[in-house]
Amino acid sequence: MFQVEVPFSCPYCLAPITMLVDPSVPAQTYVEDCEVCCHPIEVTAEADGEAVTSFRAEQLE
Repeated sequence: MFQVEVPFSCPYCLAPITMLVDPSVPAQTYVEDCEVCCHPIEVTAEADGEAVTSFRAEQLE
């Protein structure tokens, strides 16, 4: 399984972190905790089979 590492800032603590995204899944939404502050982050990603074309990380309401 090929994964792409996507860097971003945590929407809570603003720490620079990365997450792995599987580009073979066209649209995905999931929740993953920040590895620094442990708050839940809602991740939404879109991919075209080879690369991540859209990535959003937001605070969980």
